[in-house]
Amino acid sequence: MSGIISYGAYVPIFRLSRDIVAKAWGRGSLGGERSVANNDEDTATMAVAAGFDCLKGMDRKEIDGVFFASTTSPYKEKQSSSLIATVLDLDMEITTVDYANSLRAGTSAMMMAHHSVRSGSARKILVAAADSRLAYPRSDFEQSFGDGAAALLFGDSRPIAAVEAVHSMTNEMMDVWRNPEDTFVRSWEGRWILGEGYSATIEKVVTRILEKESLRPQDIQKAVIPAPDARTHRNIIRRLGFRPGQAQDPLIATVGYCGAAQPLMMLVAALEEASPGDRILVAAYGDGADVFIFQVTEEIKQLEERKGIKGHINVRLDLPSYERYLSYRGLVETVPGEPFRLFPSATAYWRDIDPILRCYGSKCLECGTLTYPLQRVCYKCRSKDNYEKVRLSDKTGKVFTFTLDTLAGRSDDPLVVQTVVEMDEGSARIYCMMTDCIPSEVRVGLPVELTFRRIYEGGGFHNYFWKCRPIRDGGGQNA
Repeated sequence: MSGIISYGAYVPIFRLSRDIVAKAWGRGSLGGERSVANNDEDTATMAVAAGFDCLKGMDRKEIDGVFFASTTSPYKEKQSSSLIATVLDLDMEITTVDYANSLRAGTSAMMMAHHSVRSGSARKILVAAADSRLAYPRSDFEQSFGDGAAALLFGDSRPIAAVEAVHSMTNEMMDVWRNPEDTFVRSWEGRWILGEGYSATIEKVVTRILEKESLRPQDIQKAVIPAPDARTHRNIIRRLGFRPGQAQDPLIATVGYCGAAQPLMMLVAALEEASPGDRILVAAYGDGADVFIFQVTEEIKQLEERKGIKGHINVRLDLPSYERYLSYRGLVETVPGEPFRLFPSATAYWRDIDPILRCYGSKCLECGTLTYPLQRVCYKCRSKDNYEKVRLSDKTGKVFTFTLDTLAGRSDDPLVVQTVVEMDEGSARIYCMMTDCIPSEVRVGLPVELTFRRIYEGGGFHNYFWKCRPIRDGGGQNA
């Protein structure tokens, strides 16, 4: 039996009020707020965060593949799924595939994971989707878009939500698109693309799967149907015959429309509230449509609690200005910072992949000392090449010491918190920068967790490493 055996999600900590965006252009606000990826985040780092959430308590050796879906991957020619699999510390002998170029890339990846598991060619496939799309300044899309990620683990045994039925259709039309040279998403006339594209296609594919399965709208406990705006979402729910209470919150008011990740994020939110026996319908639009029907099983009661969507919604910092948003997205050029001469090496990056990407420390088998990065010689007992690798990326720690550095930052984020973190496991110490924080809140002993981030651009490629961030339970503050 193929189905979902675990889930996870990630929403960036920063939120931008749509009132601030509207005020910048002297136009009306769509209301609510949208999520904004930090300046050291991209779709790969967000997918990694969702993947860690999904794999909590799971045996990583049983995973046979990683499918990554996004319309905004970090590279135009290079897999991101291979990077994600490495950072998540998965085996090298697995299948990695990137899905792109469509807003239903996330459900396309889900479809292929389901078929792979059902056919017996894989035991478990991790599907991760993330998006961070750019819209023309002053457009409705600029307010309605959001940044986020979700991950689902498909498996062949003991699913928390079994796949009952799937259906797809294609619909070729120029509604939203980007050319290779485009920075911003293009679109045709709004009423036409929503009426003849989105609404007509979603209505057709959902109606068809219900007919095939001899189901009625009232047989569905939760309808997960992403839409580009709240009004369109209400209209499609009504046209399909679902009651408002059956509709899963589209996250438009609190997060925004996160492209290829949106159906997976909404599905995670639905699973967080689901009970055994519930049927969940998931539909996604983009150059056609995909639709799934899942039935929740008793196994959902056994799944260890995830951070998911609920755990991220209330963990937030207010982005104080529209200008800061433009700078984070690289749409305005700020004053360059101190010109540190950094010359990265792809060779060194590959050679040190275990400490850089997998975040391995070394634990001495003679005296038990844990150090980071990997050390061939134990600094305590001096034994040589007698250690085991230990993954530290999913461990927590506390600030051992820190300094506020005003020279190493960007002009839009000039203050960098340089931190030494003492890990709770083995007391290994890691020197790294702190992110997603308010510098004035940093103190010795502050509980932190590690997070995978993009450090800088150099050598023509993205350089990733680990930072720390405060562990938060919720509540909003100004950045």
